Amino acid sequence: MHISSLNIILPVGISFYTFQTLSYTIDVYRRKIEPTSNFINFSVFVAFFPQLVAGPIERAKHLLPQFSKKRIFIEERGISGIHLILWGLFKKIVIADSCAIYVNAIFNNYQNMNSATLLLGAVYFAFQIYGDFSGYSDIAIGTGRLFGFDLMRNFNFPYFSRNIAEFWRRWHISLSTWFRDYLYIPLGGSRGSKWQQVRNVFIIFLVSGFWHGANWTFVIWGGLHALFFIPLLLGEQNRKHLNQVAENKILPSFLELMQMLSTFGLTSFAWIFFRADSLTDAANFIKRIFTDLRFELQYLSIERYNVEMLLIIGIFVLLEWFHRNLEHPFIGSYKWVKIVAAILMLLTLGVYSDQKEFIYFQF
Repeated sequence: MHISSLNIILPVGISFYTFQTLSYTIDVYRRKIEPTSNFINFSVFVAFFPQLVAGPIERAKHLLPQFSKKRIFIEERGISGIHLILWGLFKKIVIADSCAIYVNAIFNNYQNMNSATLLLGAVYFAFQIYGDFSGYSDIAIGTGRLFGFDLMRNFNFPYFSRNIAEFWRRWHISLSTWFRDYLYIPLGGSRGSKWQQVRNVFIIFLVSGFWHGANWTFVIWGGLHALFFIPLLLGEQNRKHLNQVAENKILPSFLELMQMLSTFGLTSFAWIFFRADSLTDAANFIKRIFTDLRFELQYLSIERYNVEMLLIIGIFVLLEWFHRNLEHPFIGSYKWVKIVAAILMLLTLGVYSDQKEFIYFQF
């Protein structure tokens, strides 16, 4: 067997259930939980099918006891689970997979793209990975709810964050809290000198990069987020914005809008390294953004203008904004109108001709 075949037979989602099992082992060692004597319950905890391959990364303290409890189907929770699954499918098939068509066309041919197209490519990938990963999480949580299980929330409208610290409290919550509890705090957390705090931040973000894959692009992605985070830490601003943006208001203030746009800009810039095949491709992609300086519409090889996707993204952003205090949009006024509209958009705008697996299946 050729050594390269190891890349093919590596178990899907190994990093997710490895971390989930590690959390059990560490919590038992720390005497935070009692070790279970029921091998079946432990096996199901490790291999629980809704979240096995892409999270959320559950803690034994939260999920393991649920396997010992009698579960009774509750109609309200079942309907809520179906709504979450529908919203997850919308994010995956309509948003992520539609964006992927543009993202692949742009990143695979960035040498022929102008600055505007490259910028849009970075924005499209930001929404692709968000729709893809949060969509899977919603489907997993909704499926678990149908079976009577409560899984932790993994995303909380991260692109409405006002700084990078808030972004990481809202993005891939199960992973960021895992690193906080099992790496950052044991290293000393926010205790000690500023140098020790900076060291700890760099360690967790670089390890987060390695967690995504043995490629320097992921390491640089993690390092960039550490660099974005450090000024907040040094200025003691990393614990700001614990509330929801524009709380009890319809629209954000001008300052909040600028904060959200700048944070989105930083994360989109870092996503370029995450998506690029190599550091060279990432560097050339970024270089071309700042040297081409053409901002006209560009017709792509996929026979589409590059701004068609913006309308769908705009609708998606508005839906999320006006429901940012809820779990999903299918709650409250005009619920059935939104459900029917989502189903129609799934049928008419969803991408089905080119099957695309979830991005995080590879990690």
